[in-house]
Amino acid sequence: MSSSQNHITFWNGNKMPVVGLGTWQSSKEEIQKAVNAALEAGYRHIDTAYNYLNEDAIGEVLQQWIQSGKVKREELFIVTKLPMIGNRPEDVEKFLRKSLSALRLDYIDLYLIHAPIGLIGKHDQDVFPHDEQGFAMIDMHTNLVELWKSMEKQVDAGLVKSIGVSNFNEEQIKRIINNSRIKPANVQVEMHVQFQQKSLREFCQKHGLTICAYAPFASPGRNEFYSKLGLKPPVVIPDLFQHPVIVKIANKHKKSSAQILIKYLTELGVSVIPKSVSSERIRSNIQIFDFTLSPVDMAQLQELDLGEMGFTFEFSSFFKGMDKHPENPFPHRAPKN
Repeated sequence: MSSSQNHITFWNGNKMPVVGLGTWQSSKEEIQKAVNAALEAGYRHIDTAYNYLNEDAIGEVLQQWIQSGKVKREELFIVTKLPMIGNRPEDVEKFLRKSLSALRLDYIDLYLIHAPIGLIGKHDQDVFPHDEQGFAMIDMHTNLVELWKSMEKQVDAGLVKSIGVSNFNEEQIKRIINNSRIKPANVQVEMHVQFQQKSLREFCQKHGLTICAYAPFASPGRNEFYSKLGLKPPVVIPDLFQHPVIVKIANKHKKSSAQILIKYLTELGVSVIPKSVSSERIRSNIQIFDFTLSPVDMAQLQELDLGEMGFTFEFSSFFKGMDKHPENPFPHRAPKN
């Protein structure tokens, strides 16, 4: 699919705008400014999650836009995610309804299982529960097939239009497909030019699934995030904006490096959710439909792929002890520094 089309289409016919706004790691004021700027710039795809604890702030803006008549609900594509503390069949509806209430919506366009590992929170806001030694409070009894059946019930109830998964590996996705009544519509994973997930893309194409890429810039803001916590980033986070190949192609097309990084992924048929709180960058990030990458451009960008060495989200830094969980999706990934 060329990004001259501004949607990707799910197997069930529902359409996801190819560029959306990512909203992780933002204050209430920042996120409301960003969502307003995105909607003004023409975005209709907003990605959030219960784990981000920002749904209420986003919901206020969505409500203002809908009530003012500036946008119709059916024009929006809202994605949110089941938190890991809700990875039990009996908890899916509860957390979904909490998200719906916070977002001031009657339904979610795409509801994802945020990650395949279940956690045990002390309360419903304890989204990253840890014990006194800093180890994640892991639920060792996560049952993905039963969890998926509960996700399907939310479609039956009309609370969500489509369902999918995030941060799952191919085996886990295949297990869901083989045991599903309603198969996943979308898989959200880290993807950028140095981590192009070729095997996963081929797998999803084979099974009729679409992909949404988070961290299309390799999430450079996480360096500051770790710094504020007094931590050294567990994995080297590259500065893709300054990569000479990307800069050369950007200059050729009179575009920014960010626009090239987004454009490349959309040319692969992947939707993209770059995160920004800068109104200028938010506007720029969606201005990718007025140019085309040449076959030479595409080949040069393809060559930047580092395979499994290119990942940057090292989950055990967030969830110490995650490697002990039977559904740890990426046991082969380890810090590079």
